[in-house]
Amino acid sequence: METIKSFVEFLEMLDKRNIYYKLSKIRDSIMVEAAVPGQRWEIEFMSNGSIEIEKFLSDGEIYGYSEIEKMFEDFSE
Repeated sequence: METIKSFVEFLEMLDKRNIYYKLSKIRDSIMVEAAVPGQRWEIEFMSNGSIEIEKFLSDGEIYGYSEIEKMFEDFSE
């Protein structure tokens, strides 16, 4: 299966570059969550053979403890 080959090759690329990652099963896919400076990647290897990639980019701003209250205000019901 080509998807498994792509999946293993991708993990080997991450390992070779010492990029931290973790694996999760999400719906009908295996998700690789990788963290690099200023970015977080979500790569989903879907059971239908497709691969979906989402990148989350940081603006580089660092916040103090006081930001916690704002975070919960912004994302509470």
